[in-house]
Amino acid sequence: MSAPVPDLAALHALGPAQQPSYPDRAAVDAAVARLRQMPPLVFAGECDDLKAKLGAVARGESFLLQGGDCAETFDGVTADNVRNKLRVLLQMAVVLTYAASVPVVKLGRLAGQYAKPRSSDLETRDGVTLPAYRGDAVNGFDFTPESRVPDPQRLVDVYNSSAATLNLVRAFVTGGYADLRQVHTWNTDFVRESPVGQRYEQVAGEIERALTFMQAIGADPDEFHRVDFHSSHEALVLEYEHAMTRVDSRTDTPYDVSGHFVWIGERTRQLDNAHVELLSHIRNPIGVKLGPSTTPDDALALAAKLNPENEAGRLTFITRFGAGRIREGLPHLVEKVNAAGVEVAWVCDPMHGNTFEASSGYKTRRFDDVIEEVQGFFDVHRSLGTWPGGVHVELTGDDVTECVGGGEELLEADLGGRYESVCDPRLNRVQSLELAFLVAEMLRKA
Repeated sequence: MSAPVPDLAALHALGPAQQPSYPDRAAVDAAVARLRQMPPLVFAGECDDLKAKLGAVARGESFLLQGGDCAETFDGVTADNVRNKLRVLLQMAVVLTYAASVPVVKLGRLAGQYAKPRSSDLETRDGVTLPAYRGDAVNGFDFTPESRVPDPQRLVDVYNSSAATLNLVRAFVTGGYADLRQVHTWNTDFVRESPVGQRYEQVAGEIERALTFMQAIGADPDEFHRVDFHSSHEALVLEYEHAMTRVDSRTDTPYDVSGHFVWIGERTRQLDNAHVELLSHIRNPIGVKLGPSTTPDDALALAAKLNPENEAGRLTFITRFGAGRIREGLPHLVEKVNAAGVEVAWVCDPMHGNTFEASSGYKTRRFDDVIEEVQGFFDVHRSLGTWPGGVHVELTGDDVTECVGGGEELLEADLGGRYESVCDPRLNRVQSLELAFLVAEMLRKA
C-alpha cells in the first residue's frame, strides 16, 4: 500500500502556485465537504485500463491522441458541443489508425478542464484592474468585480458539468455514434467541402469497403461498433483534486476519480510543489508538461518522484518547447531519460509554445508553427531511435477562427469572424483534420 495522501493543510503548507485566493474559507470548506460526498466520476478500473494502453504507447506499440478545449465552460455542456468535440477526435483517430496502421489511444481534454493557470494574477482594462479569469472552476469570464471574485461553489459546478459531459460521451461511444460504419456521417458540410474533407472522404470510402468485405466473410468484431474513450484535465485546483481522491476498495490505493488521466502543468511542476506531491500518491496514469526551462535532471527527478516503480503507462512527459526550440531542447531530455531506463511515454504539445498576439489584439497561433513543432518532435525521436508517442492538441469541433493558416488560409484579419475561446486559441475542425493527415505521414516514416 502506498503512503497516505497528505491532507489539504499539508499541501497548502508547501506554498502551491496558481491557486485561487478565496475570500471565504468557510465556503471553501463547505464546497470541499460536498465534493467528498459525491460519487466518483470515473472508476479505478477504467484508469488502470488507460494505464495499460499508455504502457503500449511508452513501448512504441500505440500512439496517443489527446485533444479538446483549452478551457471548458459551463455554458459549453450541451449535447451538440460535446458531440462536435468527440466527432473531430474520432475523425482524427480514424485517419491516424488507417493511414499510419497504428493503434490510437483516444483521450479527451474534457470533463474537467475548467481551471487555467495564468501568467498574472490581475487583468487591467481601460484603467480598471480585477483578478484574472482562471477558468469557470474559479471565477467568471465577464470583466466585472462580482464575476471575477473566486467562488468555491464553482467547484461543485465543475463536478456536475463533468458528470453531464461524461454521461454524454459514454452515451455517444457505446450507443452507435462511434460505430465505424458512421465514418461518412462524421464529415459535416463545412468540412466535406474543404480539400482535407475530400481527402477524408476517400479514406472513409476505403474503410467502408473494408468493412463490407469483413462483414461478407462473417467477421464483425465489437471494436468496429464502439471505442474506448477516456477523459483528462490539468490537476490545478488542489481543493477539487484532493476532494475527488478516493481509496479504491479493490486495491486499497488512492485514485483521483475526477478523471482517468490528470497532468501537472509547466507552471506547477516544481519537485517540492504541492501538485507533484499530491499526484505522487494517486494511482492514475499522470502527465507532466515540460517546457524549454526543463533540464534532463529535472525530468529524471520528476520520474523518480512520480513513478518510483518505473511502471510503463504511469508517466507521460508532454513537451511544449515551441517550433523554434524543439530540435535544440528536446534531444538532451530524451537522451538522458532514455539512457536511465525510465519508462515514459513522450507526447508533443505543439500549441502552448507557439502563441502570439495578432495585430488585432487576438491571441493566436500559426498552423505552420504547430506542424513545425510536431515535425521537430518526430525528427528528434527518429534521430535517437525512440518513439514519438503522441500529440496533445487544443482543438474544437466547430468552425471557429482562432488559429491562422492551414488549408483554409485563415488570416489575422479573419480572427474576429468567429473567435469563441475564453482563453487560448484552438484549431478548428478542418485544421484538426489536416493535422491528423500530416501526423499520419510522419508516423508512417517513424
